[in-house]
Amino acid sequence: MAYQQEQIKPYTCGDKAQQVEAMFDNIAPTYDTLNHRLSWNIDRGWRRKAIQALAPYQPQTMLDIATGTGDFAIMAAQMLKPQRLVGADISEGMMEIGRQKVKAQGLDGTITFEREDCTALSYPDGTFDAVTAAFGIRNFADLDKGLAEMCRVLKPGGHLSVVELTTPVTFPMKQLFAIYSHTILPVYGRLISKDTQAYSYLTKTIEAFPQGERMTGILRKAGFSQASFKRLTFGICTMYLATK
Repeated sequence: MAYQQEQIKPYTCGDKAQQVEAMFDNIAPTYDTLNHRLSWNIDRGWRRKAIQALAPYQPQTMLDIATGTGDFAIMAAQMLKPQRLVGADISEGMMEIGRQKVKAQGLDGTITFEREDCTALSYPDGTFDAVTAAFGIRNFADLDKGLAEMCRVLKPGGHLSVVELTTPVTFPMKQLFAIYSHTILPVYGRLISKDTQAYSYLTKTIEAFPQGERMTGILRKAGFSQASFKRLTFGICTMYLATK
């Protein structure tokens, strides 16, 4: 099944995966600064909640999909103390910044970064105790394939924890978020990153991405059970939890 956000692309040339890779390579140097400023640093708390949800299971092997510059991977390594954590992404530009951050934190013995296609992961079935993703799955060129792959590489009984930006559903946050995401976010993103398309693209994918009950249904279709969601900060972000 095709989802609306799969048809949205940042540029005009190449397939979506190629364009997303190029976009994140372009904005990598300013990505962390923009992420934290545009969310008023609330994104750190969202990541923390997603990691805390995994704490009761004490995962020792973890995969962070669409890891970007490694913020989620670093926080997960610090909080959960896994033996091994792999950050996977298609953007080498983003991961190179992540490698520098991991080395500075002294976590290069735990965290490694690997270039991976999320729709065709190279890992054997049942490799990881937990799979995570923060603000990345809405960029998948094929959401069903990407989620099925995340399920495949989980061990039976393993856990998925995802946080994704979503559109609030209640007044007045729905209206305020629409104004913010269509004016401040793309303009400020364009000024800082110098990429005229990236932050307009990211806004469009937030609006188009399936959320709430619809997303938990998609997770179950991908092979997960006990899928649930929790809206955070008035619905600006949603956390999804699921078990294989």
